Amino acid sequence: MQMINPFQWQIDHKGYAVIDGALATELQNRGCDLNDALWSAKILIEQPHLISAVHYDYFNAGADCAITASYQATPLGFAKRGLSPLEAIELIKRSVILAQRAKTIYLQQHATSRPLVIAGSVGPYGAYLADGSEYTGNYALSDQEMTLFHIDRINALIEAGVDILACETMPSFSEIKVLIDIIKQYPTMPCWVSFTLKDSQHLSDGTPLKHVIEWLNTIDQVIFMGVNCIALDKVTSALKTFNQFTAKPLVVYPNSGELYDANTKTWSVNDHHLTLSNQVREWQENGAKLIGGCCRTTPEDIRRLVEELNR
Repeated sequence: MQMINPFQWQIDHKGYAVIDGALATELQNRGCDLNDALWSAKILIEQPHLISAVHYDYFNAGADCAITASYQATPLGFAKRGLSPLEAIELIKRSVILAQRAKTIYLQQHATSRPLVIAGSVGPYGAYLADGSEYTGNYALSDQEMTLFHIDRINALIEAGVDILACETMPSFSEIKVLIDIIKQYPTMPCWVSFTLKDSQHLSDGTPLKHVIEWLNTIDQVIFMGVNCIALDKVTSALKTFNQFTAKPLVVYPNSGELYDANTKTWSVNDHHLTLSNQVREWQENGAKLIGGCCRTTPEDIRRLVEELNR
């Protein structure tokens, strides 16, 4: 079998594809309490139907892709709730089933020729720690320990039928290399890798972006690379750095424009008045092909993004 780019139709017909926005924000808007180390993965246990409803709303807003609720869903995290490894794997697979269900319902209700993509979210070890270290990369595990942490979730996502893996919010070069080694065991499975940044030239752990990008250039299964969960006003400068070192298409899905304090776990208003929709043309000019939103974005933000792209 050959590896397939699940976004090829969108790229060929539109020149871009739209991914969804925040899952957790929408679950909170539906009354979910996510003040928990499991974050949105908690809802896989408690109210899974709400996850499927959020995926549907993003498809309805014009998104071409749903990212599964598996960012913080790991066997280690679920074990702290007393769940067995088998129960944890079933919950990770459930995250895929819920996204597929939303896709099926949307396609049954709408006449559309655009393929809808399911991306399996693979969050960093820092997300499991729930201490903000996905924005610093300030954690150290051996490659073997890191492999053991990630491999069962990746296996489960692939077995459940994702179209692509989203290795997202990655702050650590050593962790990225471990993930790629696991994914190489599935040579027909494409992935994207998106980072958090210390600044426009460095990964959060301090590794020069040049080194990370040039290494990822050698990995055929990495079909997009870029940034997510960063401030809107940091995106363009980061994309310009990527353009210096790669010809691969770029993925970008920043936060809403509000600023996150990892210590207090609170958001504050950013005075830059930037939005996804008023920045997207600039991002396209700088190589972004896969575009969406991360924390604090909503289906309405994605709807406005799509409207701008359709002008």
